[in-house]
Order: sequence, then structure tokens, then C-alpha cells
Amino acid sequence: MDGTDKQKKKPKTGISRYINWRWVGTITVLSFLISCTMSYVSNEALRNVNNLIAFLILLLFIIVGIVFDIIGVAATSTSEKELHSMAAKKVAGARQAVWLARNAEKVASFCNDVVGDISGIISGATGAIIITRITQGMSALPTLLITLSVTGLIAAATIGGKAMGKALGISKSVSIVHMAGRILAFLHLPIEKKR
Repeated sequence: MDGTDKQKKKPKTGISRYINWRWVGTITVLSFLISCTMSYVSNEALRNVNNLIAFLILLLFIIVGIVFDIIGVAATSTSEKELHSMAAKKVAGARQAVWLARNAEKVASFCNDVVGDISGIISGATGAIIITRITQGMSALPTLLITLSVTGLIAAATIGGKAMGKALGISKSVSIVHMAGRILAFLHLPIEKKR
């Protein structure tokens, strides 16, 4: 009986000991649900709007991706020390900010990978819808030029925005994480209590 107990409690070896499989499963399911929701909202929003509004919706998805990327970078760059000091003074949102910093790996995974990547995918799909609308009835050369221009602009805005965002996220990490903490506090989202 002792032998079977030892076999059951065998320690994890290799790469498995570094991976939180429960979190991986949760984030995968969450990604699927968020992606479906954002895709549905995007398609519904684009259905009955003109091209200018469609471009604004596209811009909104790019901005969402950049903002969440900034929060993810800030969470991994910040130090808990200043946030603990703020929490001790009972500054609004400081307790939530400490939680974000303490769970930086999960916060970065959610912000950068889930929301950031999904925003990138949805903005690409939105761009494709806009291109199809604009180029309807056009010949091959103008269609190609418009396709290259729109996809190039989406890529440039996303990559350039995230490059600036990363610098901002690192240099102003405490302020950004605290601001995110204040938003969580305002929304009354449940945060684990300090033990």
C-alpha cells in the first residue's frame, strides 16, 4: 500500500513542473470565449455602418490591443514595494494593484496573449471586411494597392503602438498598474485577500 501511495505522489519532472496546466486550460477556454464574443461584436457592428465608422471600429480594436499590452508589460515590470506602501496607506486601487503585480505571469498572459493577440486577429479580419467593401467592383491593380495599404497600415499601427507601449509600460509601470488596480476596484471585481 505504501508503494502505491509513493507512485501516486511521484514528483513532476521535466517541463511539466514549470507549467500550471490548470491555468493553461482556463486561459485556452477563456481565449475561445473572448475571441468568439469579439468576433461576433465586430461582425454585428460592421454590418450596417459606413466605411468611416468601420475604420473607427478597426482603430478601436488596435487601441484595445495596445492598451492591454501596456498593462501586461507594466505588471511584469513593476515592483511590489511601492504598491505595498500605497496599500498600507489605503490608497484606492492599491490592494488590487498589488494583486496584479503578484500575479504578473497570469496578468501578462491574459493581457498580452489573450486580449492582445485576439485584438490583432479581429483587427485583421475587420481590415479584410473593409477591403472587400472598398474594392467591390474595382479592377485587379487598385484592389491590390488598397489591400497592401490597409494591411500595411494595420500592421504598422499595431506594431508601432505596441513598441511605444512597451517603453511606456516599463518606465511608468507603478502608475499603470495602480491605474489598472483602480479600474478593478471601481468595477468591484473580486480580488484575493492578502493572507
